[in-house]
Amino acid sequence: MKRLFSGAVLTMVAASSMLVACSSNTATPSATSGTASTAPTTTAAPQDKVKLTMGSWRTEDTEAYAKIIAEFKKKNPNIDIEFKPTKNTEYNTALNTALQSGNGPDIIHLRPYAAGAALADAGYLEPLTNVKGMDVFSKDTLLAATGSDGKVYGVPTVFSSTQVFYNKKIFQKYNLQEPKTWDELVKTADTLKKNKVTPFAFGSKEGWILSLTEGTLGPSVYGTDFMKKILSGAANFKSPEYVASIKMMKDLTPYFPDNYVGIGMDDMRNMFVTEQAAMMVMGDWEYAVMKKTNPDLQMDVFPVPPVKADGKQTVTTWVDGSFSVNAKSAHKQEALKFMEFLTSKEFGALAVNELQKPSTIPGVPANDPLVAKIAKNADSISTPYAAVVYFNAGNPTTKATLENSIQGMYLNKLTPEQVTEEVQKSADSWFKPKK
Repeated sequence: MKRLFSGAVLTMVAASSMLVACSSNTATPSATSGTASTAPTTTAAPQDKVKLTMGSWRTEDTEAYAKIIAEFKKKNPNIDIEFKPTKNTEYNTALNTALQSGNGPDIIHLRPYAAGAALADAGYLEPLTNVKGMDVFSKDTLLAATGSDGKVYGVPTVFSSTQVFYNKKIFQKYNLQEPKTWDELVKTADTLKKNKVTPFAFGSKEGWILSLTEGTLGPSVYGTDFMKKILSGAANFKSPEYVASIKMMKDLTPYFPDNYVGIGMDDMRNMFVTEQAAMMVMGDWEYAVMKKTNPDLQMDVFPVPPVKADGKQTVTTWVDGSFSVNAKSAHKQEALKFMEFLTSKEFGALAVNELQKPSTIPGVPANDPLVAKIAKNADSISTPYAAVVYFNAGNPTTKATLENSIQGMYLNKLTPEQVTEEVQKSADSWFKPKK
């Protein structure tokens, strides 16, 4: 897919791991009393039941993974898999704590790029060197699950993309169209506000929402090639283009809900699905959740319109995550079978239609028209989610610094210029431009 840059992902590329091992069935001769001409027969010993645990941050995908696991079990009846997700904001800490104590799930849902690479470098994961089917993925896709040693540690499952969700019924009520320019987007927000409809479901309580929103809206200001300039050293986070993108985030505050600094993801979702807000900048993973919450909700998406007349509409994309195997799992052979299943078109079809997200496996169509639209945009007008793909390293990470600084801006403790200074200071602590 075209949604990721090739060759630009530096040391932040992530990993997820798994050791390849071959399983063998033992056969024992049957005790027969035939003549010498009777050929000996062999029967496979019954396979023992094995139970694997699967960790994840996707609590909202429990039902989807129940169907995925059920499909896997059709050909692997001796392997039970328990999907045990943790709240997304608690997952990293819970997983690291478990791995450090020698525990953790057999199958690990691996955060992409730098976060996953850190686990591989620490020895918690094993490479998937000989897993069949890995050649189905492009090199760019595998970068999200590649360690600093160049080995692949996980099977990439789905792509994520961010764009603007909108309520079709509200837009129709006020004769609004999908905006093609930034000015049109602002005029749309003005119309909604005048009619006492909250333009954007948004909150700054949870930091990840802020880096995601900036990563989605920012390219409308600084363009699709600006991050390449930062990677090469031709620009940095204090450059006027990036400062302007942070100012844009501040300028949108009149269109946010009252008390938005205390609003988190659950509140944002509730505002949108109950039709109190007309738009929401969000990732495609929320589509299935919102559709289930309010089946009657008429929603659609549009790409982020550019500020400049000659700019390009964009959506922001990245590999959402991969599945890997715990290096200390007692059942690596069985976990490997699940890894192989994840490379199949059977899984790809389940992923796109149950998780309602674009599959990493080429040639897997989506049944849902909106998912198909999201996938098409991700293929044709995407730009990488820079905070995740390139700048999710450092201590604290540059991504976390961006989030904390934008929170400070919304609390009127930092100016946009001070936000960019903090972000550049973080990047300078570890990032070396590739000139």
